[in-house]
Amino acid sequence: MYTGVGKGRQREANVWGTKDIWTIKCAGDRDRDVAPPGGGGAAGAPASLGGLPIHLQILNTLEEEAQAALTPTLRLLPICGFPSPTILHDVVLPRRSLSLLPPWSRLANSPVQQVGLANVGKSTLFQAITRCTLGNPANFPYATIDPEESRVIVPDDRYDWLCEKYNPKSRVPANLTVTDIAGLTRGSSTGAGLGNAFLSHIRAVDAIFQVVRCFDDAEIIHIEGDVNPTRDLDIISEELRIKDIEFTEKALENLIKQTRRGGQSLEMKKLKEEQACVEKVLEMLKEGKDVRKGTWGPKEIEAINPLFLLTAKPVIYLVNLSEKDYVRKKNKHLPAVAEWIKTNSPGDPIIPVSIAYESRLSLIDDPKEVKEEEKTSGADSALPKIITTMRKALDLGSFFTTGTDEVRQWTIRNGTKAPQAAGVIHGDFEKTFIQCIVYNYQTLRDEGGDEGEVRSKGKIMTKGKDYIVQDGDIILIKAGAAKS
Repeated sequence: MYTGVGKGRQREANVWGTKDIWTIKCAGDRDRDVAPPGGGGAAGAPASLGGLPIHLQILNTLEEEAQAALTPTLRLLPICGFPSPTILHDVVLPRRSLSLLPPWSRLANSPVQQVGLANVGKSTLFQAITRCTLGNPANFPYATIDPEESRVIVPDDRYDWLCEKYNPKSRVPANLTVTDIAGLTRGSSTGAGLGNAFLSHIRAVDAIFQVVRCFDDAEIIHIEGDVNPTRDLDIISEELRIKDIEFTEKALENLIKQTRRGGQSLEMKKLKEEQACVEKVLEMLKEGKDVRKGTWGPKEIEAINPLFLLTAKPVIYLVNLSEKDYVRKKNKHLPAVAEWIKTNSPGDPIIPVSIAYESRLSLIDDPKEVKEEEKTSGADSALPKIITTMRKALDLGSFFTTGTDEVRQWTIRNGTKAPQAAGVIHGDFEKTFIQCIVYNYQTLRDEGGDEGEVRSKGKIMTKGKDYIVQDGDIILIKAGAAKS
């Protein structure tokens, strides 16, 4: 039996497993004064949201039956580094005003989607990066039909160091949600292949891994007949832009209908400003430019965000090489791909990767053996760089709650103020925030991990509601009692 922590009326749900019955008790809201370093509610309690521990393993249980017993805000997801299935809570974080990221972004586990033509290695990469068996890598187009979603732990030396220092009972790293979907094809924007379903899946994510095939293998089918990465990039870019034009034209048509009524009200003024912005977006798309490459003011961003445009999302280009080319750091297609990105998508990151190599490494369970294999092969895994680069593209940072009970890494948008960061731990903390006690990870490390030295040198600060949380901050939240 797993039981939620705290006071309040409890709801029980029986989860039938293949061998046992497990009971989940969901506690109601409870009074909170101070969040302990472990990030939980009452002192000594495990970190929880809605009374349920955030990571809760249900043993010997059929996944679909376990999911059926959960509340709508909880769901089961396989996650690299945790037992599967695992219950995770979706945390809604505040959106930064100057961001083209969709306003519904679940920043604590911002969804990232792989995009590319069919048979370029997306599903194999998905399995390697998440260390799970979801997805359907196969040597024919559209082997993957329905989206698969999993989470991958974000590698971070700071988190590892803090875990080593505190040796906590519970360790909860940051994670990133990655989705695998069907391959795109020429004509997807008009319904070819899995067309419209494919593109609707992309609209629901915050950022894109664009996988480009740069390896030759006669045994692996290419949907266009031959390997030509720049042609493939042109196809993907064009298909996404065509669909954005469709979205934008519909939005503009609706705005024109509304502004025809005329008038001088503030609402009408806002509608006319939106219309001007959408017209600017449409012109840019028809010129063959991606929306994320435009220069937009705050009001324009507010008008663009609800359009959920595909070309507004951050993109990281993953160039899939053969293992041989990856190890020797040489590939005949790479210069042309780099030039294409420089011309058509300037500033977007490009990361060479051998998905075949990553797949082989993912089969090794012992991290020490992985390091030995990397040393023997002469090439490091590209996965840590891929994950950290995507977090940077999403403008994400982290703060930590620490202690012997738990070390946890929390994800926030850079520029987030203390009350909103507290709300990531629990929504009540944002509403009842009083102050926070804060010092930075680097300060602690510079003092050899001695908190007494940090305190004696006056580097532990008390901050209020206007404090902007810095990446790497270690925070203790002080909050008042929640209203019932």
